[in-house]
Amino acid sequence: MGKKPEIRNSKNRTVFSRDVGAKAERKLRARHNSSQGVWFGLGMMGLIGWSVVIPTLLGAALGIWLDNRRPGIHSWTLMFLVIGLVLGCLNAWHWVAKEEREMREEQEDNDE
Repeated sequence: MGKKPEIRNSKNRTVFSRDVGAKAERKLRARHNSSQGVWFGLGMMGLIGWSVVIPTLLGAALGIWLDNRRPGIHSWTLMFLVIGLVLGCLNAWHWVAKEEREMREEQEDNDE
């Protein structure tokens, strides 16, 4: 067992106890702010899912319409289905990245 380092600040509190206090406060704040719980998480998953599904279905519908108007050797339906899927995934990725960035900024603001 080693000797514990005890660095004290001007308020006679150790750095360790200050860090533990900050983490406990952050945890309590997170519990208070996450009152939505499971239903909020499921709703967000559904929202992100629809942000992928809608462009995919719109692309498929456009492709079916083009296949009926201008048939050819290549399938417009398959091409626009894939394009819609890619656009939907990019949209979902952008949305999740934005939410993560906002959560990180909020956490940094609360830590200060």
